[in-house]
Amino acid sequence: MSLKSHRNSHWQRSLWQVLLALGISLALLARFAVSSAQSLPSFGLPIDCDLGQDCFILQYVDRDSGPGAVDFGCGRMTYDGHKGTDFAIPDAAAMAAGVPVVASSAGTVLRVRDGVLDRRVVSDEQRAAVSDRECGNGIVVDLGDGWETQYCHLRQGSVAVQPGDRVERGQLLGLVGMSGLASFPHVHLTVRREGRVIDPFVGVEGSEGCGGDRQSLWNVSLAYQPTGLVRAGFAPQPPELGQLWAGEFAGDRLPSDSAALVFWVQAYGVLDGDEERIQLIAPDGSIAAEKQGELRNQRIWLSFAGKRLRREGREGDRWLGQYQLVRQGEVLLDVERAIVLE
Repeated sequence: MSLKSHRNSHWQRSLWQVLLALGISLALLARFAVSSAQSLPSFGLPIDCDLGQDCFILQYVDRDSGPGAVDFGCGRMTYDGHKGTDFAIPDAAAMAAGVPVVASSAGTVLRVRDGVLDRRVVSDEQRAAVSDRECGNGIVVDLGDGWETQYCHLRQGSVAVQPGDRVERGQLLGLVGMSGLASFPHVHLTVRREGRVIDPFVGVEGSEGCGGDRQSLWNVSLAYQPTGLVRAGFAPQPPELGQLWAGEFAGDRLPSDSAALVFWVQAYGVLDGDEERIQLIAPDGSIAAEKQGELRNQRIWLSFAGKRLRREGREGDRWLGQYQLVRQGEVLLDVERAIVLE
C-alpha cells in the first residue's frame, strides 16, 4: 500500500470514528431529552369539584419577581409574591358541607399541620396572629427528583394523612377550609422543584412575566378564566362581602314582610373599563331598580340593586334579577335569578 493510500485509509477510519462518536452523542442527547420530558410530573386538580360550577380558580402564581403582580395569562388574578394556585369554593356553607382536597400527584407525605382555626382574615390584627402559620392546616408531599407539592388552608380537623404516608393521585388529603392567612374558603396548591416555585400553567422552562411559551403540567385541560361568577342571589338588605363568604342569603325565598328586596351579584376578575348592568324586575315585568356603569380593577366585585317593599311585597310574588358584565363589547357574565316571597 502506498503512503498516500495508507493516509487516506487512516483518515477515513478517523472520520468514521468521529461520526460514530457524534452519532452516539446525539442519540444520548435525544434519549436524555426524552427521559427529561418523561420525568416531568403532571398534576391533577387538588380539589374534588366541578370546576366552573361549584368551584373556580380565583388566584394564580405571581409571574412578576418585582413589586408588581401579573398572572400567566397577563391578567391581575394574583398578588405580589403569590406562590400558588387558589381553587376556591363559593362560601363557608359549602365548606361546612365538606369539599374534598385530594392529592394532585403521587408521593410521600413529608409534613402536616392541623388544629389551626378556620376564619376569614380581614384585619391587620388577624393577619399578625397567623404570621407564622400563613398556610394554616397544610400538607407537604415529596414527589421525588426534587419535586414537592404543598396544600394550604385545609379545614380544621380534616387532615387525613400523616408524615411517611404514601399517597396516590386523587387520594383524600382533607377538606377545603379557611385556616391560616385566608380571606375566602379555598385550597392553595404550590408546586416546587428544588425549592423553586413552578407555575403548573407554564412549566419548568417558562420565563418570567406572561404571554411566553408554556408547557402545562396539568393532566387536564384548564382554560384561563380571569373573570367569572362566584354567587348571585337576593337579600332583605344590601349585603356585605363577609356575609356572602359566610354563606348568607343563599335561599330562593324571602318573607313577604321584608323591608326591602335586593338582588346581588358577586363576581371575580373585573377589569378597568368593564361595564355592568343590574336590574331588579317586579312581578308585573316592570323594572323596580336598575344600576349600570363602568367598573375598575377588582379581584372580587359585589354589585346590587334593590327596592323597599311596601304593598309590593305580596306573598307568592315572583321577582327576577338580571345582570350583565360586558368587556369590549363581549358579554362575559349573563346572570338571571328568581325569588318568591312567602
